[in-house]
Amino acid sequence: MSEQTLLKVTVDNITIEVPAGTTILQAARQIGGTVAPPAMCFYSKLQGSGGKCRTCLVEVSKGSEKDPRPMPKLVASCRTTVMDGMEVKNITSEKVIDARAGIVEFLLLNHPLDCPICDQAGECHLQDLSFEHGKANTRYEFQRRTFKKHDLGKHIQLHMTRCILCYRCVYSADQLTQKREHGILDRGDHAEIATHIEKSLDNEFIGNVIDVCPVGALTDKTFRFKNRVWFLKPMDAHRDCPTCAGRVTLWNRGDEVFRVTARKDEWGEIEDTPDGKPGWICNTCRFDKKKTSDWVIEGPREINRHSVISQGHYAGKIGTTLPQETFKAVNEGRAPHLLMDIHNESEVNKPTVRLSEWEGPSNSSTFNNHNTKA
Repeated sequence: MSEQTLLKVTVDNITIEVPAGTTILQAARQIGGTVAPPAMCFYSKLQGSGGKCRTCLVEVSKGSEKDPRPMPKLVASCRTTVMDGMEVKNITSEKVIDARAGIVEFLLLNHPLDCPICDQAGECHLQDLSFEHGKANTRYEFQRRTFKKHDLGKHIQLHMTRCILCYRCVYSADQLTQKREHGILDRGDHAEIATHIEKSLDNEFIGNVIDVCPVGALTDKTFRFKNRVWFLKPMDAHRDCPTCAGRVTLWNRGDEVFRVTARKDEWGEIEDTPDGKPGWICNTCRFDKKKTSDWVIEGPREINRHSVISQGHYAGKIGTTLPQETFKAVNEGRAPHLLMDIHNESEVNKPTVRLSEWEGPSNSSTFNNHNTKA
């Protein structure tokens, strides 16, 4: 067996050796940190992904040892393979920083400013991208493109107005279901994700399109409006599932499981299982197993300390343990004076209401039409 050829590539003055065929983005991710360009459309588990959003553009200041000439234009790092002796600039290039700010502006042209009500808020890649690489203002003064919301089956809702056309959901559906489930209709500003005559997506693995979506375009209807991710505690768990790997992250508060997702790595992609296969999960694990008794809890999920999700984590056995009351300790034993009892004023906040056990989205009509459960 012949030895694997290794190529030297330098990204932001850091040199690394990678196998032939490795892309610049994959090489930069091996270095890690801010050296790795952001990517909104590339997904290593999905064949054919990448090359759509252009957020991973980099400057190649040296093509290779044999041909040291720089590349004339910025290139997509997710589509450009490394050459021996190649030198790449990412955050050290003013061209890249300026171009990336412009790309972020383009992605936000039609994107609604509804982060306060979007279920993806707090773990949205577009939020992170605009915060790190975008500008504070916009030059766009025209009417934004809007679409009606569509239900893609009983568990998934498509909010096309938020979509950035990264194609991740299309590739994942094609790859997991072995047939075309949905695709892109129309062109240009009218392009949208859709199914043929609004056909329902009912494949057993179709729920994974929610996990691959980098924005809030595809959401879990069983979780909509029920809680914020930074109020929940992600816990690694597993179960013996005959359909999928059964390795998940439970998002719970106390003993209530509000949603179930596949485990994700630091790049927001599905983690591999111990045997090296992608850890896609089935709809049964995702939508039907919403009790801690259904799972073997492994422990708290490790979250990046810079993430807003990590701010409210109080380590408990199976969920969130509320912190000790500190008001009395700093106020000489006096209890806080309550102006009113919020539970008497609002049914939404009643302790007996268990939002996690309701099948659909949580709203005012839901409270009026459902019996509360103790």
